[in-house]
Amino acid sequence: MPQYNPPLRDMQFVLHEVFRVVDALKVCPPHAEVDADTINAVLEEGGKFAAEVTFPLNITGDAEGCRLDKTTHEVTTPTGFKAAYEQYVTGGWPALSCDPAYSGQGLPFVVNQCFYEMLNSANQAWTMYPGLSHGAYECLHAHGTEEQKRLYLPKLVSGEWTGTMCLTEPHCGTDLGLLRTKAEPQPDGTYKLTGQKIFISAGEHDMAANIVHLVLARLPDAPAGTKGISLFVVPKYKVNPDGSLGERNAIYCGGLEHKMGIHGNATCQMILDGAVGTLVGQPNKGLQAMFVMMNAARLGVGNQSVGLTEVAFQNALAYAKDRLQMRSLSGPKAKDKPADPIIVHPDVRRMLLTAKAYAEGGRALLIYCALLLDHELHHPDEQVRKDSAELLALLTPIAKAFLTDNGFVAVNECLQVFGGHGYIKEWGMEQFVRDARINMIYEGTNTVQSLDLLGRKVLANNGATLKKFGKLVQALIEEEGVNEKMSEFINPLAQLAEQMTKFTTEIGFKALQNPDEAGAAAVPYLRVAGHLVFAYFFARMASAALKAVAAGSTDPFYQGKLQTARFYFARLFPETATLMRQARAGVANLMQTDAALGVEGI
Repeated sequence: MPQYNPPLRDMQFVLHEVFRVVDALKVCPPHAEVDADTINAVLEEGGKFAAEVTFPLNITGDAEGCRLDKTTHEVTTPTGFKAAYEQYVTGGWPALSCDPAYSGQGLPFVVNQCFYEMLNSANQAWTMYPGLSHGAYECLHAHGTEEQKRLYLPKLVSGEWTGTMCLTEPHCGTDLGLLRTKAEPQPDGTYKLTGQKIFISAGEHDMAANIVHLVLARLPDAPAGTKGISLFVVPKYKVNPDGSLGERNAIYCGGLEHKMGIHGNATCQMILDGAVGTLVGQPNKGLQAMFVMMNAARLGVGNQSVGLTEVAFQNALAYAKDRLQMRSLSGPKAKDKPADPIIVHPDVRRMLLTAKAYAEGGRALLIYCALLLDHELHHPDEQVRKDSAELLALLTPIAKAFLTDNGFVAVNECLQVFGGHGYIKEWGMEQFVRDARINMIYEGTNTVQSLDLLGRKVLANNGATLKKFGKLVQALIEEEGVNEKMSEFINPLAQLAEQMTKFTTEIGFKALQNPDEAGAAAVPYLRVAGHLVFAYFFARMASAALKAVAAGSTDPFYQGKLQTARFYFARLFPETATLMRQARAGVANLMQTDAALGVEGI
């Protein structure tokens, strides 16, 4: 059976020694009184909840799955899921980083980020139920009417109700401009929505009294394409003016998707048959409002992969220390045993360290993104809020795509550590692989994220936001460039930072001549950008570790951090050279292939 221990020590290191979040948050009025002891205590209790309540349900939930009663359209979640959710609500966990005006606890989003990493390690399928609710809360908090906020936010904050996002339709995935769901205005100011949505995570379940669906649809006079999309809040049960539940709304689950993984989460086909909803934000401006939830979901999906990477690493490491196979090539290490534990073999360590590096780099990136969001929302300086928002927009597609690609690589490497046992259900590793695979697909496929990064976030403003991140990199290089002990981390970072400007300019120039050049280069470009970001954070982590050692610490944690950073720069970072060569290879070898693919005439 698998095991899970919350990585509290590493979280505390990143929070307090690398980013010094308490100092960074003190300037934000809502968080001026937050201290390290509070953050640590909350995360310690959150780790206990994840490890003791939701983790034991992971394998059983995967085996049992969800069940749909086609007569009543009600979905039953796996045994134990509902009871665990009740504990989650009773413990006040849904309110952690929500607005106190709606009974939230008002803690920084960065705390919620770390808590959710642990939940994702413990049970990704279960965590998707409350995770989507938080995104619905954020969307309504930013764009809802005062009446919508009064009716829905207190219940979403308390966890009494959950939320979803309803975008995809059978003919319409990424290209939302094609969606057909209609919204007809009614005399009382409401709308009746008709259509079908698919792939709706947590669209129907038995864990909460009501489900608040955020639905994209078209008004009768809406222009074609994405300019004609509006957003509506459509509850499972209608909500009376006093906040009590009314009659059942005409939105229901018509079927459950049969999936490769995340079996414990109900992925629903949702039917809207004249369901009553109210408009969120302005008519035909629904995507702008929904992007609040979509961007939160993209960071959340990156967090899912970091969580899975961490738990897979922990189990592969424990197995490698215990499993006896062969002797070390350099001579027996466990001379009192018939064979050596497999952790003595170089390639086993490569697989383990790959997962460790991807978990720790991803954790640093996501904590930094959460801190940017806290600054965007609450920093008193308008320019800091603006800069934080721009940097977060730049890093969001990297957090989604780079971390989920890395996560799938990592969990596969961890399964490989187990050899044949990794392929067997009882060890839990094959579930991590199946669950991780979805993260590269939903909330915008990783190719879409790559196009977003290169096209919208970099080339659209001539690299201005990328240059802002580059200034952070340059400041670290100047600060640590004379430190000989940092040279092994700073030199490769400095080299890639210098190459990135020329690389981006070259891709941008080619894209001006032929837009397909951007499509051909986007995926390797994002991975290069991801390594620039990881190299920056690994250099910062190495700097913090070296300072602790210089101050006299003998904690082996710091040596472990330095060794992981060395592995990253030696073994993972060098793929940037291949990636840049791929991106520079151009579009001809992809598009001038009609004969190879048998698509003449298309």
